Amino acid sequence: MSDRRLQVFHAVARHLSFTRAAEALFMTQPAVSFQVRQLEDYFNTRLFDRAQGRITLTAAGMIAMDYAERILALSAELDTRLKEMSAQLAGPLLIGASTTIAEFLLPQILGEFKARYPAVVPRLFVANSEAVQARVAERSLDVGFIEGDSHLPSLVNDVCCEDELQVVCAPTHPLARLTSAPPPVLTGHAYISREPGSGTREVIDHYLEQAGLALDSLQVVMEAGSPHSLKGLAATGLGFAIMSRVTVANEVRLGELKRIPLAPRLMRHLSVVHPKERFHSRLVNDFVQFAKARLRALQSEDGGRVVPA
Repeated sequence: MSDRRLQVFHAVARHLSFTRAAEALFMTQPAVSFQVRQLEDYFNTRLFDRAQGRITLTAAGMIAMDYAERILALSAELDTRLKEMSAQLAGPLLIGASTTIAEFLLPQILGEFKARYPAVVPRLFVANSEAVQARVAERSLDVGFIEGDSHLPSLVNDVCCEDELQVVCAPTHPLARLTSAPPPVLTGHAYISREPGSGTREVIDHYLEQAGLALDSLQVVMEAGSPHSLKGLAATGLGFAIMSRVTVANEVRLGELKRIPLAPRLMRHLSVVHPKERFHSRLVNDFVQFAKARLRALQSEDGGRVVPA
């Protein structure tokens, strides 16, 4: 409902980039530049300084940004409140999720929620936990599901459940003979790690450091950006990985992989994050409560630990 020029200006001011704003708005860069010029012509003032390939807000731009934040928030709240006067939930639902959650837990939850509310249109953004948090913080996503806890002050962090991470390797790997794996044992074997920025990697690194293990003592032979890549590499015998027990349940049943609990066990939070603000749509609130309940149920079915609501 709000002025399109204001929406475009807000995106450029938030990203401090015409290119990134265009990507976020699904517009071309010339179209974004045109909308900003129109707004500058309307106010008869420059809103951005453009120099040496960088842009910054002018004094007028900073004032405009403050008002744009409030106007757009009120416009979105008005739109949502009036739509929610109808009995059924409807509209877009912008969800972000870390790779593990998006690939192994959310599909069933989204399918069940969509079946219950057919007029809702979920859109799923998949990335590592760091990227998901950033998108939620900048308000381009309604809600995010991450591994571990968020430390961004602008976000609310609610723990959904706990997930166990275990050593995963081929059945012929030497570690497969163990009933549990103390951290010092791991240094003698090739290790396949997740990429920097991964919530899984952050939790693992913290666990190993707390166990007195220097991270450079691990024989890292490769980094992989998804659980599927880790599983495929581990199954070849290249090395061991440390992964969520949920992600390898099928491969373990088929005898393709073996999972060994760490000693002591490694548990991590799965959390839902959303912006700190007074108003949240009924759609977002209902989905968060539904997803938290189903995540707890799914983890309980798999044998994981459950965090009470």
